[in-house]
Amino acid sequence: MDLSPDIPSKVAAKLTYNQADIGLIPVAGLRDLDEYYIVSNYCIGSVGKVKTVALVSEVPLEEVEVILMDYQSRSSVLLTKVLARYFWKKNVIWENTCADFHKKSIKGTTAAVLIGDRVFDVDGKFPYCYDLSEEWQKYTGLPFVFAVWASNKKIPKEIETEFDQALELGVNSISEIVRQEELNYPGVDIQYYFDKNISFPLDDEKRKGMKKFLELAQKLEPVELT
Repeated sequence: MDLSPDIPSKVAAKLTYNQADIGLIPVAGLRDLDEYYIVSNYCIGSVGKVKTVALVSEVPLEEVEVILMDYQSRSSVLLTKVLARYFWKKNVIWENTCADFHKKSIKGTTAAVLIGDRVFDVDGKFPYCYDLSEEWQKYTGLPFVFAVWASNKKIPKEIETEFDQALELGVNSISEIVRQEELNYPGVDIQYYFDKNISFPLDDEKRKGMKKFLELAQKLEPVELT
């Protein structure tokens, strides 16, 4: 196997254009594939707060007029659109972004969807931070799945089994990963993050949540990211 790390939106594109066979693909990206197969019992999901997918702003949600869309994640942007329409009942202006937008563009009635390390970067810097996974659970009572391991073709069963075993090894080695990475995240309890904020098993409740999300997203206009 050749491993090709990339940001979520590009992983989806690689699978779409047959540049990869298996990818940790944002759930929103599944809609772009002519066919797909979920090849693992693991995912990137959350039950309640996820910490690293958020809408941040200087004003409360009811005063937000513009939402900047983090170009690195279609699923998170699409989740925000679903919540805005069905849960928050808000009409806003949606704007694309580029690198480092979170350092200068979030002000006044302009909020932003942020994912990953960007959320750690702005922690405590904005008076309003809405955890999008937590908002989804409030709305549906279900967990949220951000990304799944999927293929664009059928994978031999023996490879699929070995792949899942490799993922299981990783999930069971979180403490070792924390030891290797904790110096890169000063001030962040990444052990708690991996243990409590991220939920890796792709169980029945997460599959229900994913199904509901895709059904609601299907009714929305496409999300275009630069």
